[in-house]
Amino acid sequence: MTGVDWRFRSLVVAHAVSAYGTYLNLIALSLFSYEVTGSALGVGAVMAVRLLSGVTAGLTAGAVTARLTRRTVMVATDLAQTLAMVVLALWASRTPLWVLLGAVVVLGAGNTFFNVALRSAVPVMVGQDDRARANGVLVTARSVATVLGFASAAPVVSLGGFGVAFGVNAASFAVSAAAVLMLRPRTDSDGESDTGGDAGATEDGGDGSSPGRGGRLRRRVAGLAGPLLGLIALRGLDALASASHNVALPLAAHAAEPSDPAVFMARFWAAWAVGTLLAHQVLKRRSHGASWGERAFALGTCAMSFCFVAAFTGPPAPALIAAAVAAGFADGWTEIVYTSRLQAAPDRQRGRLFGLSATAEQSGFALGTIAAAAALEALPALAVVGVFHGAAACGALILLLLTVRRRDARRDQGRSDRSSTSGEKGEETHGTSTGARPLPGS
Repeated sequence: MTGVDWRFRSLVVAHAVSAYGTYLNLIALSLFSYEVTGSALGVGAVMAVRLLSGVTAGLTAGAVTARLTRRTVMVATDLAQTLAMVVLALWASRTPLWVLLGAVVVLGAGNTFFNVALRSAVPVMVGQDDRARANGVLVTARSVATVLGFASAAPVVSLGGFGVAFGVNAASFAVSAAAVLMLRPRTDSDGESDTGGDAGATEDGGDGSSPGRGGRLRRRVAGLAGPLLGLIALRGLDALASASHNVALPLAAHAAEPSDPAVFMARFWAAWAVGTLLAHQVLKRRSHGASWGERAFALGTCAMSFCFVAAFTGPPAPALIAAAVAAGFADGWTEIVYTSRLQAAPDRQRGRLFGLSATAEQSGFALGTIAAAAALEALPALAVVGVFHGAAACGALILLLLTVRRRDARRDQGRSDRSSTSGEKGEETHGTSTGARPLPGS
C-alpha cells in the first residue's frame, strides 16, 4: 500500500484524538499531582517520574518493536494507558501516591513506545516516497490537538473535575486503540518492499556477508552513523531549548497581560499551530519523495530558535503573532524533515533510531525544564530563552558546518576516483601492443 490514503488519514484522526487527551491531561495531571502531594516539589517529582519512564522506554523501544509487531505495540500501549486513566478517574477523590506514580509510569512509557512504533511504521504504511507528506499530516493533526487540549483543560477540570478530565483522556486512548484494531494498518515490512536504502541488502536477499561486500557495508554504515547521530544529538539539544520557552511563556503572559494571561497563551499557541500547518502545506509541495537531510534540519532549527527568542523581546501584538507563526512554521519544518530523514534508514534500524531519538528528546526536555526553572529565579525570561535557544542554534551551525565539510570531502573523493579511472583507461587504450580500442561506453 502506498500513498497517504483514507486508511492512514483515519489513523491520524484517531491519533489526534489521543493527542488531544494527552495534552489536556498534562494540565489536569499537574494540578492533580499538586492536590495529591501538597507541594510544588511533589509535582516536580511526579513529572520527573513520568519523564524518566519515557527515557527508559526509549532505550528499549527498538528491541520491543523488533520482537513484536508495531501494531501490537501501538494497541497494547493505548490499552495500558486507557486502563491507567480509568483507575485515576475512579479514584480521583482518594488516589494514594503509589497509584498516581504507577499511572504516570504507564503514561510516560506508553507514550514513548507508541510514538516510536508509529513513526518507524510510517514508511511501511504509506511508502518511502510519501513519508514526508504523511509526517506533515501527523504534525498538523498533533499541533491542532495540542492547542485544543491546552485550551480546554481549564474548563473541563473546573466544570467536571479531575475525574471527568481523566475519563476524557481514557476515552481518547480507547479511540486510538480501536482505530488501530479496526483499520489494521500494515506496520511491519516483509523485508523486500521497504528496504529504506538498506546498504547491507543484496540482490539475492543476503546480508552482504562476503568479504568485499562486508567491507562496503561497514564503510556505508560508518558513513551513515555520523550524520544520524548528529541529527539525534541536535534534536535533544532542541528539546532542551524548547523546554525554556515552555517554562518561561507563563511568565511572559503574566507580564504582558496580567489581567488575563490565559488569553495571551491561547493566542500564542494558536498562531504557532497555524505556522505548523503552513509548514506542512509548503513541504508537501516540495518533497515529491525527496530525502530531506541534515542541512534542512539545521537551518530550520536556527530559524526556530531565532523566532522563539524574538517572541520574548516584548513585541507589539501583531509582531508577536508573526513571530509565533514563524516559530510554528520552523517547528513543523524541523519535525517533518527530521522524522522523514530517520525514516529513510533501513526498516530493521528504524525502531532503534526512533527509540534513541525519544530518549534524547525526553532527556533534553527534562534537563531543560529543571535548568530553565532554576535560571528563571534569577534571570529575566528573555535572557533564559536566549541562552537556551542560542545553544541550540550553535549546535545547528556545528552540524551544518560538518555537513558542508563532509559534502566537500565526498566531492573531492569523487574527483579523485574519476581521475584514477581516467588514468587506468588511458593505460588500457595506449599501452597495448595490439592497438585495441577501448570498449564502447568505457
